[in-house]
Amino acid sequence: MSRLVWIGLGLVGIAAIFAVASRDDGPLAGFGSDAVAQVAYMSIWGALVASAVLASGTSFGQMLKQIVIWIGIFLVLMTGYTYRYELQDTASALTAGLIPGSPLASRTADGRQQVTLVKSANGHFSARGTANGKSIRFLVDTGASSVVLTNAAAARAGIDVDQLAFTIPVTTANGRTTAAPARLDELSIGPIARRNVPVTVARAGVLEENLLGMDFVDTLTGFEIRGDRLILTD
Repeated sequence: MSRLVWIGLGLVGIAAIFAVASRDDGPLAGFGSDAVAQVAYMSIWGALVASAVLASGTSFGQMLKQIVIWIGIFLVLMTGYTYRYELQDTASALTAGLIPGSPLASRTADGRQQVTLVKSANGHFSARGTANGKSIRFLVDTGASSVVLTNAAAARAGIDVDQLAFTIPVTTANGRTTAAPARLDELSIGPIARRNVPVTVARAGVLEENLLGMDFVDTLTGFEIRGDRLILTD
């Protein structure tokens, strides 16, 4: 067994003696029992690592290089874990800027959920949400009294469109037609979710975009436009 390993084991023994001596009599040489236990713990690991490295025949230079690499990896992982929430916010902000309609989630000072939407190139605000767990893109339309789904989006959300009664008269850019009432089990825009949401389903081929209307907006505590950003507050 190498001299370095013997030294490590000796440190472990000394630390153990210090831990026993300081348990009842208070700190020993300025170190409390917790600090001594940490020294013992690190010494054990140091002895194991040293014995493994020396047994493999690795040179001191290579060993030092590997230690530096592992320390760097450890620091990167620790930094990522410490700032994980800030990194998530940054990633969400980048996604919101690159993909129109991507909701940027945050919280207000009093803990309320908040979603920020960036204006699309066409000058409108769109929102990528989910309807009954299915991804659906909405156009935010405060002129629409209800949430309106295209026929295809309603079917994707699990609504049996063949069984709907198209009895609601509506006026579109192409003239007058009828739509059908329905309900979604859940509608969410980012972390803002609503259950048992009434919706209107358009006939096939009549509507090109899903509309996020006032039935959803009226449930919010805040709805504010700041420049090219729309802020929804739960």
